[in-house]
Amino acid sequence: MTDSTPTEKKPRADALRNRERILEEAKKAFTDKGADISLEEVARQAGVGPGTLYRHFATRAALLEGVYRAEVERLAGEERRLSRELPALEALRTWMLLFVDYIAAKKIIAPALNTIVGVTSPGLFEESGKQIKTAIRTLVSRAVESGDLRADLEPLDLLRALVGVSNVASSPDWQQSARRLVDILLLGSKPIDR
Repeated sequence: MTDSTPTEKKPRADALRNRERILEEAKKAFTDKGADISLEEVARQAGVGPGTLYRHFATRAALLEGVYRAEVERLAGEERRLSRELPALEALRTWMLLFVDYIAAKKIIAPALNTIVGVTSPGLFEESGKQIKTAIRTLVSRAVESGDLRADLEPLDLLRALVGVSNVASSPDWQQSARRLVDILLLGSKPIDR
């Protein structure tokens, strides 16, 4: 007797590579040229045909959501990698600089996702926010435990400051301001010697 339960097939390695390339090129295209860029242009930049792009992402909304999810997952994954490889304060600083890049991508992608009412997955922003908050809390906790940061530091205050710079500064160089702010925030968060 054979088992008639359908088995879920793993995607082929080349299909996974194509998907990753599409997401990376879409992120660049959306960030550089806006969310209205032609999907055929995205496919061309990724080195795949339009059919391949549409097999992975049937609609513009699906592609935007895919890019957004990939960015959040990358940022969360970087927290784990940096925690393993770097001293606590350096890991936090590096992750915060990556967060600035995430904000830049989100400034383009999130408004486009918000305009596609009912198309995005329920809880997309809540889910991503949870991952980011967990990452910053973990990194700050490590830095507090190592004695690099003061114990009363609220991890989300660091993120709010960086997001605030991106919202207040409408100039194209807001990212440079946010990067400088990372070091200012961390210096100001060191324990106070008595």
